[in-house]
Amino acid sequence: MSLSSFTDTADGSPSLTRWAWLSITAALATIGLKFWAYYLTGSVGLLSDALESIVNLAAAIIALIALTIASRPADIRHHFGHGKAEYLSAGIEGLMIFVAALVILIAAIQRLIDPNALEEVGIGLIITMAATAINAVVGSVILRVGRKHRSITLVADGKHLLTDVWTSIGVIIGVGLVALTGWLPLDSLVAIAVGLNICWVGFGLLRSAVRGLMDHAMAPEDEATVFSILQSFVAESPRHDLAFHALQTRESGRERFISMHVLVPGKWTITEGHDLVERVEDAIKSALPNSRVLTHLEPLEDRRAYDDAGEGHTGLDTSRS
Repeated sequence: MSLSSFTDTADGSPSLTRWAWLSITAALATIGLKFWAYYLTGSVGLLSDALESIVNLAAAIIALIALTIASRPADIRHHFGHGKAEYLSAGIEGLMIFVAALVILIAAIQRLIDPNALEEVGIGLIITMAATAINAVVGSVILRVGRKHRSITLVADGKHLLTDVWTSIGVIIGVGLVALTGWLPLDSLVAIAVGLNICWVGFGLLRSAVRGLMDHAMAPEDEATVFSILQSFVAESPRHDLAFHALQTRESGRERFISMHVLVPGKWTITEGHDLVERVEDAIKSALPNSRVLTHLEPLEDRRAYDDAGEGHTGLDTSRS
């Protein structure tokens, strides 16, 4: 087992905070624009859109804090780093979305019971469209960066902003139809639809956060990559006297954790075994960046080496048990 497995840090972690700052800036701009649109029109649909932007701001601030914590290297009290801070961020954002949805639904139902005429709809919709364009650009950029760097915090923030874009489009259409038809209840119905949609987004974020906090295994395609690499080492073995078992994986923020047992002939020297596991670890890290690979060397002929072959939870096993 290589000592470097404990000291590797996630590539590019410190730089990700700049994207949280971008999200904060966008949220401040859209809050101002959307509340201006609501002030001009009196539309509860536009109010619901503005309230979601407040959630965007709070979520961006939480994301900044989470990314700052997650970028810290492993220390004496956190041997595996601080990556799970990102899951906490996603969970908190999900809860905040539920609160915002509740506020929106209450306001929408009250307005449905007592509808009010809308004013300055044209100017209000133009302002809202400008805010929507800002969210569309910033959300797309943040989502792309989040996926590139495997940051659940940025992915959640980007998805939330893009959901806000679709919400705003729905609100713009709904308020526009109110202006055209004069049917005031439509404004409240649009707001209710926004609230329900936000609830669904919040549920998705909470589910992702729980999966991460429960040490969910790596994605099937990533596990398949690991298995393919191990199979290639077995195939290259001169007498096929090499095997792997007890493969376990989990994810923590941007980092992947992979552990396995490596079975080699008992006559091998320590140096030969060490050279092999170094090659295995390097191959996996090259294929899957931000991975920490832990290996345990065992003699192929010793039956005790197979007693724990079932420890792995991924169903991937190249041993000859």
